[in-house]
Amino acid sequence: MKWTILLSALLLFACNKKETLRTTIVKDTLTIPDSTKVVKAEKPEILLPEQYSNARFKEVTVERIDENNFRVRGKGQIFEANFNWIIEDGHDELKTGFQTTDAGAPEWGNFDFTITVEKKRENSKLTLVLFESSAKDGSRQHELPIVLF
Repeated sequence: MKWTILLSALLLFACNKKETLRTTIVKDTLTIPDSTKVVKAEKPEILLPEQYSNARFKEVTVERIDENNFRVRGKGQIFEANFNWIIEDGHDELKTGFQTTDAGAPEWGNFDFTITVEKKRENSKLTLVLFESSAKDGSRQHELPIVLF
């Protein structure tokens, strides 16, 4: 009878003993020592387009349509609703143009246009610069540079 009580007490003690496991989490991977590695399923990341702004332009986004075509959208608070743009590669001006918004200053007018441009040099970086031309001397004002690729 004593052995039965002693054996029962020993089993009860062994069953109630809590074993602590050391776990580590490294970049969406849970590793438990002496066990199987569990990897969390990745959720697809929804990328919102980066928005650019300054004093005269806001909510400007550039979407790459294909290899050499880009869609530029945003809002501008531009005198007489006209603004200019230029694409440069750090050495040369590759393309220039102008656009209009659907409202002039002091209102914020919307604009939406596409640009087609090709690199001259493989290692160059194309930059789109939106700007307002000065009515006084034609100089660039309120430049908004945006790196395309």
